[in-house]
Amino acid sequence: MVRDTSLRAVGWAQSFPVSQGVRAGRRWTREHLASLAWTADAPEVVDGILLSVSELITNAHVHAHSDAQLVLTWDSHCLHVSVHDSDPAPPAKQAEDVTTTGGRGLAIVDALADAWTTHPQASGKTVTACFVPPGAPKPRHGGDVS
Repeated sequence: MVRDTSLRAVGWAQSFPVSQGVRAGRRWTREHLASLAWTADAPEVVDGILLSVSELITNAHVHAHSDAQLVLTWDSHCLHVSVHDSDPAPPAKQAEDVTTTGGRGLAIVDALADAWTTHPQASGKTVTACFVPPGAPKPRHGGDVS
């Protein structure tokens, strides 16, 4: 039997201005996730993806004061959720403080995603989180999703 090693990828991209908030990003993401067959059997992964999208778009809006460019890419192994903003500074993990209502976005993404990373770019940065469907092998390489 010959193993098919060709890459089958599908992706979607959308910009979410600061004025739109994160609700539009979650709705847009949910609509596109419905086209991936495995999501029907993995509602907990879908919920984690939607919460991570909310957190990453919020970070772009609140901390970078930037529109958020959201890209979803399914490569047959991992759903890559990438959010680009115009601030070149890498995201900084906030100190734990139970008295505040914010500052937990990256900790939430870290807890929900199978891996995540930041890519600095000339025009800002992109944070990418990887979500692997149930039963698929988890990412190797120390959590790097690049």
